[in-house]
Amino acid sequence: MAVISVRGQDLVVEMEGMDRLWALKSKLTIPLAHIRGATADPGILGEPKGVRAPGTHVPGVITAGTFHQDGEKVFWAVRDAKKAVVVELADERFTRLVVEVDDPRAAVALVEQATSR
Repeated sequence: MAVISVRGQDLVVEMEGMDRLWALKSKLTIPLAHIRGATADPGILGEPKGVRAPGTHVPGVITAGTFHQDGEKVFWAVRDAKKAVVVELADERFTRLVVEVDDPRAAVALVEQATSR
């Protein structure tokens, strides 16, 4: 699971517990100016993910880490698809972050409010 917060002009995504190990990342900091939007997307786990490098993927259990597909790099950290949030990025090393959060609607509202300032 991830915790999303806004600190100054940055969106901070912090991985909790063993997800830090599975995703091989503990924290991502993204300037708010590089965020194109966020959505809650419980169907995202069914989409093709591409090549995992590095990370963890056990179908139906966990998708975590960096995945490469069609020249794009996507960061995943999801176990429960019902709690998945997709954050679309521009001018960053990742084109999207797909993370599991405790309250997807609240996380999307937080991102939308922070980026609309």
